[in-house]
Amino acid sequence: MPTRFERTFIEGSGRFLPGAPVDNAAMDAYIAPLTKLSDRIKRRILAENGILTRHYAVDAEGRTVHSCADMAATAIRQCLASTETALDGIGLLACGTSGGDALMPGFACMVQGELAAPPMQTLSAHGICASGVGAWEGAASAVELGSHQRALVAAAEMPSRLFKRSRYAARDYNADFDAHFLRWMLSDGAGALQLSSAPKPRDGLRLRLRFIHQRSFSGDYPVCMQLGMTPDRTRSHLDYDSWQAAEADGALFLRQDIRLLPHLFDVGVHEYAKLAHAGWFDPAKIDHFLCHYSSERFAPVVDELMCKAGLEIPRERWYSNLTSRGNTGAASIFIMLDEFLRTRTLHAGERILCFIPESGRFTVAFVLIEVEAADAPLLAGTSVAVAAQAVAAMPDADLIAPPHDPADAPAALRHLLGELATIWHDYRSRAWRTPVIRKLRERRFATADYVQWMQHWIPQVREGSKWMREGAAAVQAPYTELSALIETHAGDEQDDYMILYEDYRKAGGAVADIDALRRNPGGEALNSYLHALAATPNPLGLLGAIYIIEGTGQRIIPALLPLMKASLSLPADAFRFLEYHGSNDEHHLARWLRAIEIVLEHDADGEGARAIIATARRTAELYLMQFDHVMPA
Repeated sequence: MPTRFERTFIEGSGRFLPGAPVDNAAMDAYIAPLTKLSDRIKRRILAENGILTRHYAVDAEGRTVHSCADMAATAIRQCLASTETALDGIGLLACGTSGGDALMPGFACMVQGELAAPPMQTLSAHGICASGVGAWEGAASAVELGSHQRALVAAAEMPSRLFKRSRYAARDYNADFDAHFLRWMLSDGAGALQLSSAPKPRDGLRLRLRFIHQRSFSGDYPVCMQLGMTPDRTRSHLDYDSWQAAEADGALFLRQDIRLLPHLFDVGVHEYAKLAHAGWFDPAKIDHFLCHYSSERFAPVVDELMCKAGLEIPRERWYSNLTSRGNTGAASIFIMLDEFLRTRTLHAGERILCFIPESGRFTVAFVLIEVEAADAPLLAGTSVAVAAQAVAAMPDADLIAPPHDPADAPAALRHLLGELATIWHDYRSRAWRTPVIRKLRERRFATADYVQWMQHWIPQVREGSKWMREGAAAVQAPYTELSALIETHAGDEQDDYMILYEDYRKAGGAVADIDALRRNPGGEALNSYLHALAATPNPLGLLGAIYIIEGTGQRIIPALLPLMKASLSLPADAFRFLEYHGSNDEHHLARWLRAIEIVLEHDADGEGARAIIATARRTAELYLMQFDHVMPA
């Protein structure tokens, strides 16, 4: 659940960007090419990220001009100047960074020392992009509880020191693409906020903090962005006999596995949808959306996912300064917010939503801010009881009348997709923690495990086309158009089990007769449930089952496949089934979307929508049971 705030305000902001802006042509003076391939990699990455200028706290000779703590302190001084507040009026200093100037002590203590600040409480939040939000939430909670009337939050990043050409000498300037990638993505800077329970007005307005929400999915995904581990993430830099040995082995390169990045935005938008459906905000009432994406190419990805969920925020309401300020990690949202507040004219009643995804091991954070008139009652915040009533008043699926007018169809479709997304979000997270997938993610997965998984899955896949055809035959008016769609889908599925069986044989599967393979208890329960449902008149709920099953093929399988290939010494054609589903189930889901539209066109009492949701929920539970029985804990 998000942390709700009623009496905490943003009183001031500040930022510091070191040196003059550095354009793409001038980057080589700071981030020198390593090999002949470097320039080509640089052009490719810059073309995608859209960054035109950025700032570095090192000079062209690689000498440090501003330390990380110095940048944070400078941003804080600007913040204090904007509110005319003395440093001794601050009770708490909270700071976030992915890497300060020292491994110890905490970054907040180093910043306090840089400021020569008087004794105060400090909080250091370590992480990557979301570490600043962690510091923000800690400081805001202290103000909300009354521990301090005023608190400062700062975040600073200085990755440029890691990108100097000399850092790669121990490896003879040989770096893999994952280590190359961030050299042209990240830059330096700092931002700060001043929080208060008794804010000074700003142009007749004040900014009330409504909620902060953070959620980590580190239990679901492997490491994506890291510093201090070998490329295969199996050994820490601290496990070496010396720093030199760790450097020579590439354990001190800052890396990002870009193959995992699309999943970060999928996770983030699902969490966004979950908050929207729970009533924490209404996308239609968000006036400004500050989205911290690392590359311009990801903006349309986020937009598309939000639109598919029926929870879009029009692009004209988005704000980003990535192209001119660069990606400054944990400091990005603070630098963005400060520039936004200084350059935009705000009006009472407007809402600002901040979205901060972190690729380290996948964390997402959201912050909601509301603009108020300075003379509004100071404790006019929505109470928890009122908020609960608002959530309870939101229409359930069975209370929304499906449309007869096609103009209303998108609204009904958005609600149904939102309900299904919430089910999916829980299912995916739980599936990721099943023993078989956990073993795969922890790189303990062997060929025997792959064979065992296929032994359980082949008989389940074999039955897929059968219950679909039974369901198609049971479709009656007014849903007859559905019959052909389901029949087509069944045809696509009919021979899939033979592809999987061939993969099984190529991987060393010993059972010679495919009919000798048996479903596990979870598969048996799922099979019985779907066949029984398919035998009923108009089994519309089967579309909910297809959503989970095909969604698994589109979302989960592509994430598992690279891990399987990396873990197993098998020929490429031993993974044909997974390759096929990862690339083709998206087309299946497009066909599924048309089937949903057909149902809603005739679903006058909402029974069809309820059946789809209920079946999706039940199928998810049975699918999880099937996963669990592949490899018991």
